[in-house]
Amino acid sequence: MKAKLGIAPIAWSNDDLPELGGETTLETCLKEAAAAGFSGVETGGKFPKTAVELGPILKAHGLELASGWYSGTVLDAPDDLAAEKAKVAGQLALFRELGAACLAYGETAGTIQNQRNAPLATRRRLSEDEIKAYGRRLTRFAEHCAEAGVPLAFHHHMATAIETEQDLDLLMQHTGAAVGLLYDAGHLRFAGGDVLGVIEKHGRRIVHVHAKDVRGAVIEGLDRSRQSFLDAVLLGAFTVPGDGSIDFMAVVQRLADVGYEGWFVVEAEQDPAKAPPAEYARIGHRALTAALANAGYRVEG
Repeated sequence: MKAKLGIAPIAWSNDDLPELGGETTLETCLKEAAAAGFSGVETGGKFPKTAVELGPILKAHGLELASGWYSGTVLDAPDDLAAEKAKVAGQLALFRELGAACLAYGETAGTIQNQRNAPLATRRRLSEDEIKAYGRRLTRFAEHCAEAGVPLAFHHHMATAIETEQDLDLLMQHTGAAVGLLYDAGHLRFAGGDVLGVIEKHGRRIVHVHAKDVRGAVIEGLDRSRQSFLDAVLLGAFTVPGDGSIDFMAVVQRLADVGYEGWFVVEAEQDPAKAPPAEYARIGHRALTAALANAGYRVEG
């Protein structure tokens, strides 16, 4: 079985909290990511938006483009999806030209993930009927992305309309095969989900993996009626595999059991002053390398 190891730039520069690593250059991020042993990266706010610009930069560091976040609003989009298709066009072109594995789709219609004053408990919630209608539109959008050469991987995420295991179950039930799943153990654990059970239920839909760990004591200590997602980030809710509460040996083994092959991307937004990105990148790389070897994966790149 084959695997690739990537990392997201959010540990170096947080687009939702510019005070976290706002001064850190893209050059520093890519240099340290490569030095830690990763063969790929996801995009972030400081990345050029065209293949002509970004391609040579990645090549100079020996890195591939694994994927990258897309702020989707299909949930509230008109049925024709014309505006959404126009909005995504540039990113699809970039990802297709640089060979990215997928588009990491995050639903941001009504999100509070980027609002410091919005408590976790106030996030948007959908009925099954609403998810069913959303699923039909999301499937059509995913089919459009696939036709453009870039599969869609849906990223369940804290403080969004698709946050919990139940939300995700309903979304998988009411979407077609074009909607792949971006599995994120950290967000699942934060939302109270079963990190291994979700793999068992939806393993065939998983097309991309974010290897995000959590600090259980921080999550358990949150007042969700008062504190926001960004408050949780600043308190250190997230970390890299090997430094948190999730058993990634078990997670990776379960992914192997369902036949997942592809990218394992370390993604852990933290305060770089408290968690130096280069150091934590190495911790995450060591932990994932060990887990992948234990599960019988061959790491490429």
